[in-house]
Amino acid sequence: MKEQLINYTRSFSFVGLMLAALFFAASVTPSLLPRNYLVQGVLSGFALAIGYSIGVSLVWIYQFFELREPDGRTQTVAKYVTSGVVGVWFICFVWRMTFWQNSIRDMMGMEELETAYPYRTAAVSLVFGAVLVAFARLFATVSGFIATKLNRVFPRKVSATIAFIVVGFLVLFLSNDVALKSLLSSADSFFSNLDELIDEDVQQPSDEQLTGSAASLVNWDSIGRQGKIFLASGPTQSEIAEFSQGDAERPIRVYVGVRTRSSMKERAELALEELKRVGGFEKSILIIATPTGTGWIDPSAADTIEYLHGGDTAMVSTQYSYLPSWISILVDPQRSIDSARALFDEVYGYWKTLPKDSRPRLYLQGLSLGSLGSEKSAELLTIFEDPIHGALWSGPPFPSHNWNSAVRNRNAESPAWLPTFRDGRLLRFTAQENSLEPDKPWGPLRNVYIQYSSDPMVWFSPELAWSRPAWLTNPPGPDVSPHLRWYPIITFLQIGFDLPMATTVPIGHGHNYSPSSYIDGWIAVTEPKNLSRTRIDALKELFRNKTTPKP
Repeated sequence: MKEQLINYTRSFSFVGLMLAALFFAASVTPSLLPRNYLVQGVLSGFALAIGYSIGVSLVWIYQFFELREPDGRTQTVAKYVTSGVVGVWFICFVWRMTFWQNSIRDMMGMEELETAYPYRTAAVSLVFGAVLVAFARLFATVSGFIATKLNRVFPRKVSATIAFIVVGFLVLFLSNDVALKSLLSSADSFFSNLDELIDEDVQQPSDEQLTGSAASLVNWDSIGRQGKIFLASGPTQSEIAEFSQGDAERPIRVYVGVRTRSSMKERAELALEELKRVGGFEKSILIIATPTGTGWIDPSAADTIEYLHGGDTAMVSTQYSYLPSWISILVDPQRSIDSARALFDEVYGYWKTLPKDSRPRLYLQGLSLGSLGSEKSAELLTIFEDPIHGALWSGPPFPSHNWNSAVRNRNAESPAWLPTFRDGRLLRFTAQENSLEPDKPWGPLRNVYIQYSSDPMVWFSPELAWSRPAWLTNPPGPDVSPHLRWYPIITFLQIGFDLPMATTVPIGHGHNYSPSSYIDGWIAVTEPKNLSRTRIDALKELFRNKTTPKP
C-alpha cells in the first residue's frame, strides 16, 4: 500500500505541480469582494486544479509533437531552480493573504480580520483541488485506454486525438445534460418554494384601492413573496407628509406575480388593467420597474422616489422568475428582456393614447437583471415619435448591450468604472459620490446608470480569462483594493466567485446600492420641484437610519 502511494505521488507532473502552486498563490490576491477562508479555499482549489491541468496539457503537447527534451542534468537543475522560485512566491503570497483581505474590507468600512486563516484555506483548497485533479487524471486514463484500443486501426497521434475528443464530449454531456440540469432543477424547486413563503409581518392589504386586496384584479395568494413585500412595504401617506411637512398623496404600487398568469403577455395585460383600476395614470410620475431574478424590487429605489415626489407616483412591475439574478443571468437572461418588453408595450401603448398635457411622466427603472431587461424594453424606434422621459438603472449586469456600448464608447479621459458619455445630455453615470453634474443641461430624455466599482455583477466577463479589463485602472475605483491585479484565468475565477456574494457586503458597496445613490439619480432624472439642499440631506439621513432589506 505504501509503495503504491509513493508511486502515485511520483506520477504527478512536475510542471503541473509548479503551475498549480503559482495559480494557488495568485488566487489568494484580492478581488472585488472580501472572502472567508472556506470560499477562498474552494476558489483556490479550482485555481490549483486548473493550473495543474494546464501544466499537464503543456507537457502532453510538447511530447505529442516529439520535441527535443533537455538532458538529465539540465532537467535536474531546472527543477531545483523552479522549485525554489515557486516556493518563495507561494510563501510570500500566502503570508500576504490577511493583508490583502483587509485591504478590501478597509475600503468598505468593514472590521479588519486578525487572520485570513491561510492554513485552513490551504487545507480546503488541497482537498478540493485534489478531487478535481483526480477527475482530470481519470479523464486522461480513460482517454489513454480508448487511444490504446484505437491504435489497432489508426496511427498513434490520430488515436490520441480521437480519444480526447470522444471523452471530452462524454464529459460535457454528463456535466451539462445530467449534473447541471439536476442542479438547476434543484435550485428551481428550492427558490420556487421560497417564493411561496409569506413573512409574518406581511399582511394582505385591506384597502380596496390597493393591489392584492379583495377587490384587486391580482389575487394576493398568486403574487409571490417578493411581490407581497413590495406591495405591503414602503412609506405611507402619513410618513411622507410628516417628512414633507405638508400635504402628501398615497403612492401606488402594482405587482403581478409569475404564478398569477401563465404568460408574460397575460401578466402585462393584467398589470395594465390593475394600474388603471387603482388610478396609476392619474399620478404625475409613472415608473415601469423590472425586478431582479427573484422578483425583488429594491426598496431603496422605490421608497426614495415616493418621498421625493410627495407620494404623487405610481410604480408597476411584473415578475418573470424566482431564481437569483446571478443564476438567471447565466441560464436565461432573455427572460427579463421579454418580460420587461411585454409590460412596457402594454403600459406605453395605453399611455401614449392619453392627452400629453394630463398624462404622467413615464420612466423606467431596474436593478441588476432588471436593468438588463429594462434598458432593452423601450426600443428607440418604438418611442421615437412619442418618447418617454427617462430611466434610472442600477448595477447593470455584464451582458447589458446598451450599457456595454456606452462604456466602450465613453469619453477617452473618463475611466470605465465612472465614464462620461458624449456631452451628457442623454446619458450619465454615477457611483457612491454624486457625479451627475446637476448644473449641466439635460436633453429631453434623461438616463442614468448607477454602478459601483466593486460590483462583480457589473464587471464580470468571460474576457477576464484572457484580457485585462478596462475597469482595472490606476488609481482604481473608490472601493476597490489598490492591490488588485489582473492575472489570466485567475481574475476570471475570482470575480466569478464574487457573483453569489455580491450582496453580502455593506450597503453602498458591491451589488448593494444605497438610498443616497438612488436619491441623487432620481433627482437628476425626474427633477422634483421645490426640493432644497437641506431637504435632500434630510432625506438621505432618514434612509441612513433605516435598514434596507436584501433580496
